Amino acid sequence: PCINRYRVNWPEVELDLSGGFNFTPFPALARGDIDLVITSDPVEMAGIHYVPLFHYEAMLALAKNHRLTKRAYVTPDEMAGETLITYPIDRNRLDIFTRFLDPYDLEPADTRTAELTPMMVQLVASGRGVACLPNWALTEYLGSDVITARKLGPDGLWCKLYAAIREEQLDTPFMEDFLSTAVVSSFESLSGIVRINDNEEGLGQVPPAT
Repeated sequence: PCINRYRVNWPEVELDLSGGFNFTPFPALARGDIDLVITSDPVEMAGIHYVPLFHYEAMLALAKNHRLTKRAYVTPDEMAGETLITYPIDRNRLDIFTRFLDPYDLEPADTRTAELTPMMVQLVASGRGVACLPNWALTEYLGSDVITARKLGPDGLWCKLYAAIREEQLDTPFMEDFLSTAVVSSFESLSGIVRINDNEEGLGQVPPAT
């Protein structure tokens, strides 16, 4: 929805998408090969500015008959016997490690990777492991009763999604319009996301007030 809406206002702007876990986006952004990176894992770099888009909750996806479905939320020590399915990226970029398990010096029983969210969901549904995924990405699967999900900790594990851009493009009309369109489209189409507080500062993850 975001791209289609943006193309109406800026038909002269060429839009292309790059992805894949072997792609290193931040050096490409700094070089000018690409103009924008969507990330929940900001890396402080000279000349790069991060525009916060929204908060989302990272949740633990579980098979319908998993033992942890009896819990209102999952604690770090309860991950000790689980196989954790993640995207194939360094663990220091995964919030479930850096903000949930590592502070308690805990590890899952095993890990495995999958590149695509639908593949991760199928592995979870078949009892091959558990996965930490954004609440908005889980909505369609929870609605179809394929899997279930639980909070990570009593307050949940809240994260922030950013748009990374070069500082020189921060005030350009085409970029300002894309960012505003992205926020509007996100709140129209994604469930469970929370608006950024104007008083928030820095790159930290601030849980929304309840």
